[in-house]
Amino acid sequence: MSFSCNKNNKVEEVIANGDTLVVEDTDRIINNTSETLIPEAKQNLKDWKEYQKLDQFMLKYYNVSNLEALNNAEELSGLVKNMIDTIRVEKLTALNVVARFNVLHNETLRLADMATIRSISKEEVKEEVKKIIDLYSAVNSKINTIYKAEDLQNSLEIDTEQPVEDLSVSKKKLESKRKRPSSTISRQ
Repeated sequence: MSFSCNKNNKVEEVIANGDTLVVEDTDRIINNTSETLIPEAKQNLKDWKEYQKLDQFMLKYYNVSNLEALNNAEELSGLVKNMIDTIRVEKLTALNVVARFNVLHNETLRLADMATIRSISKEEVKEEVKKIIDLYSAVNSKINTIYKAEDLQNSLEIDTEQPVEDLSVSKKKLESKRKRPSSTISRQ
């Protein structure tokens, strides 16, 4: 078996019996890049090796052929499952974050199932890969939002976990302070 590439990035695989399989540029699924982590999030997730492995593996899906997408689908779903099972960052254990992880995992499982269906169309594979890329972007977006909110909270130096005093109570206190005579006024 030999492989060769020409200037047009077409790949041609020549099998010993003379059959050829040509994967043309039109068979490639090219996705726009998705949202990446902001510096604060990257710093906090740098030791979460399961997320890092998934992040590196996802790079393959930004420019992938249908065949490559299907062949790597099982590994992708395994990486997502492993990431979910090993969440190391406490902030990311919130239900709304875990839900996004689970939706991503379900779609990767769907892609893996598609690999076993002979009659699956290229368009169906392309759409599923796009969904996975979009969901992965949504996961990163949610993680970024958590760290942006934390940064905003820290910059405001306000404890957002404590309830804000009722505005009507604050107005009443202000009015009562205005009505009290000041002790610094001297009488003539």
